[in-house]
Formats: sequence, C-alpha cells, structure tokens
Amino acid sequence: MNKHDSLLSVANLSIRFSHDGKAMPRSAVNHVSFYINPGEVFALVGESGSGKSVTALSILRLLPEAALVESGSIQFGEQDQKDIFALSEISMRQIRGRQISMIFQEPMTSLNPVMTVGEQIIEVLTLHFDMRTSLAKHRAIELLDSVGIPEPKKRVAWYPHQLSGGMKQRVMIAMALACEPKLLIADEPTTALDVTIQMQILELIKSLQKERNLSILLITHDLSVVAKMANRVAVMRSGEILEQAAAEDFFKAPKHPYSQQLLNSVLTRREIPSVPQIPPEGGILLEVENLKVYFPVRKGLFRRVVDNVKAVDDISLQIEDAKTLALVGESGSGKTTVANSLVRLLEPTTGKIKFKGEDRLSLTKKQLKQHRRDIQIIFQDPYSSLNPRMRVGEIIEEGMQALGIEKSHIKRQERIDKILKQVELNIDKKSRFPHELSGGERQRVAIARALAVKPKLIICDEPTSALDLSIRSQILDLLRKLQRKEGLTYLLITHDMSVVGNFADRVAVMYQGKIVEQGTVAEIFDNPQQAYTQALLSSVLTIPAQ
Repeated sequence: MNKHDSLLSVANLSIRFSHDGKAMPRSAVNHVSFYINPGEVFALVGESGSGKSVTALSILRLLPEAALVESGSIQFGEQDQKDIFALSEISMRQIRGRQISMIFQEPMTSLNPVMTVGEQIIEVLTLHFDMRTSLAKHRAIELLDSVGIPEPKKRVAWYPHQLSGGMKQRVMIAMALACEPKLLIADEPTTALDVTIQMQILELIKSLQKERNLSILLITHDLSVVAKMANRVAVMRSGEILEQAAAEDFFKAPKHPYSQQLLNSVLTRREIPSVPQIPPEGGILLEVENLKVYFPVRKGLFRRVVDNVKAVDDISLQIEDAKTLALVGESGSGKTTVANSLVRLLEPTTGKIKFKGEDRLSLTKKQLKQHRRDIQIIFQDPYSSLNPRMRVGEIIEEGMQALGIEKSHIKRQERIDKILKQVELNIDKKSRFPHELSGGERQRVAIARALAVKPKLIICDEPTSALDLSIRSQILDLLRKLQRKEGLTYLLITHDMSVVGNFADRVAVMYQGKIVEQGTVAEIFDNPQQAYTQALLSSVLTIPAQ
C-alpha cells in the first residue's frame, strides 16, 4: 500500500507563528510531507519543540490564531479525499471526533472536572449521532467496559478526580473512539503515566487498533514506544522531517545523523558500566531504620484522628559511600516522602535516620542547619524548582550564603564559575533567568545549585523524567562524571527501570509505602523474587539493538 491509497496525506505543510502582529523568523513546521494508510500506525518522533503537536493540531484545524499556514495541503478520506483547509467550519465539525479523534498527553487537563466521565462521553455521542440520552448512557457504559474500566456501571457516574491517571487516560480513549473514527491522533498518550500503566495503555490502544482497523498518528519522543507500536516512522526536528522509513528498517539502520543520535542515546546507555569504581571514604554513609511517615485522617466536629495514611510504612535501607541506591516504584508508593523525610522537610512519625552514624532525627533545628549541606536534592521539574525572579548566579549563590559556603562574594563567584564548568554550562548563563534556558540547561543549574554547597549525598528525585530522550542521556552521563570526580553518593528516585540498570549499584523496590525487595542491580534484574518487581521489569519497553 502506498500514499495513493492513503487515508491521510500531508503535503508541503509550512506553519509560522506571529507575535504582536509580526511573523516569527523561523517556521514552526517547515515543508512537512507524510501519509498514513488505513489500519497503519505512523509515528512522528521528535523532541519538545520540534513541531510534532503543531502538525497534529493542523490536521484538526485547531491551531491558535497566532498560527499562519504558509503553504501545503492536508487531504483526508479513503475514496473521496477532502482538502481539510478548504472545508467550512461546519464541515470540520463533522470530521472532528466523528472521523478524526485525538487523545491528549495529560488526561486531567483534557477532561472537564465538573462533569462525570459518563456525561462527557454522552456529550460526544449526542452531538454526532443525535442519540437519546438513555441510549447514549448505555453506549457510554459499553465503551468504558471496552477500554478496561472495572465496574463501568458504577464509574460512569464518577468525576475525573476520582479516577487514577491510568483510568483517566482510558476514559479519554473511550471518548476518542466513541464515534468510531477512522484516524486517531495520539499525542504522547502515555508520557504522564507510570511504566506498568504505560504498558497497559499501549496494549489497549494496539488491541483496539487491530480490532477496528484503526489508523493512528502516534506523536512521541520515546523510541521504545515507537518500536512497540509503529509500522512506519518519521523523525522531526526544528519543524522539518529529516527521515521517514518502515519501523523495522529505521531501527536496523537509521540514515540521518540526528536519528542515529536519538537511538544512541538509548542504546549506548545499556553498554556503560553503572558507576566507575573510585576509592570511597568507607562504610555506610546513610542508614535508615524502621522509618514510618503517617499522615493522620481527621473527622468529626473535634477533628479526632480516625485513621492514618501510611505513606512510608516501616522501611529500612543503607547507602554506601560513593555508591548509588535506586529507590524504585510507581507514583504514590512513598518514594518522594522518603526523600523529604531524609532532609527533614517532613518529620517522620518514628524511626531512625543515621548519617555517618549520627542520628539526624535527634538534632535541633539549629543543629540541623549546620548539617543541611550534607544532603541536597535535585527535584523532578527544574522549571518549578528554580525561582523565576532570580538569575542563575543568584540561584546558585543563595544556598551558599544560607549555609556559609565561602565568606566573600568574590570567592563564591569563583566557585560558581567552577561549578558551571563542571555541569558543562557557559559562564555567561549566570546572568540568565530560568525561562531563558532549555529544559536540559535548567536541570544542569539545579545540579550546580546542589553541588555548590559541597554535599556528600545528593537525592535525585526523578531528575530526568521531565526531559527529552537525548537530554536525559546527557544529564545521566553528567551525574556519572560528577560521581566519579567528586566521590558523590546518590539516592536515585525513579519509576523508570531502564534508567536504573546502568546508573545504580543497588536497588530497593517500593510498593504501597513498603520496601518489598532489595538487592544489587544484577540480583534484581536477573532474578527478581517479588511479583511486583517482576511486573515492573516486564513493563520496561526496549528497542531493537542495531
């Protein structure tokens, strides 16, 4: 089957944005052409800002007013193809949802919080089919059942906030498929989900695609998702498509250097040893014994405690000096609560936290301040963890001043310059604000801020989950280099087992507030004992080796 038999054909599409009435110097989408055949999964791959989502929105004619289509055409239909840009808005409404549907990246912001999920599906059905409400509700229950929502008759009356992230995405899929469209646009459909939920959603989409002979435009930055789902692949960068190929051919022999770089950012990490051996100071740096963090549930007029949410429930772990322990688990398992407890941003209910043999929970606030520099945190989202009103140099210096690192301003500036070089940032970035930096640069600033106070242990809380694939690889490589050079100890908090294999020395698997399994990377990966650990490992998507 070729482009002459296609369901969708995009030809020479160029889109430019304007600001204050003036056209931006560079096109967001530049002479893009591709086609999608009936029953085919076509993946549009690229990093943030490459133009993927703008291309997808143009297919549904949902571009913002500031966007100008400079050239190109979009033809849709199996036999009698229609030019999307030539249709009236009334005609487009018959296509949106009815013939072309879209699943968005973040289901919570895509679902209406003041309508039940049933009402939102019913709205789609009554709009396109003029269906009676009672019949539409019956159909909504059928759709929820078809996407694997348990007890659909009960949950049809639930609101989005009552559902988990995975169930919200299943509702979005049900809404998208309600009118049995011919083309489904899936814009990063699993990025916001945990690894086991991601696998379930991808399996669901794949089974529905085969069952309905559905065409899918899959927009993603994750090549492992492409390897599992796609028939053909197009790689996009800076608004241009650099390469198109059958998925099998693409993974065997990518032609464009950028495609090779994307693949190498995944493949080479698997061949790098976890952490180079360096002479440690010796012994256990951090020891946690029987740690519990409970949040009381209060009810009634007098707000009596009737129950406790056991966020962290009697865990014990150790981290050796100059080594990396990965604390792995899904959202809500208690990982970040552990991290916040270690630095006493949260006060534990009971337990012991020993740093170099000293019980940190027995320290007063004044004593604790003197030891704050020992343990630092790199947070998940660099943009929200950096003060938007401060320049990079001020952000890094703030912690140094608070903890008494270098007495003079000149000495602090010299140390900041040295650290910026260590994290591979130009010194001129000191005068920039966070919004003037890329995501990868912002995370390097967050790492520099942690390093500035000379810590012994750095807690890395999902340090790469908000970053593109190639940037993620660069940040992990940087953390390895710093560990080798400075003798740092890391606690890596993550839900991504693919990161753990090449970065950590030991692994602790956390589930519902408890550590269910601990061991070396080899022990956990080669011979997992617990069913939950086995489920995590089986959900890790891989790409074919070149």
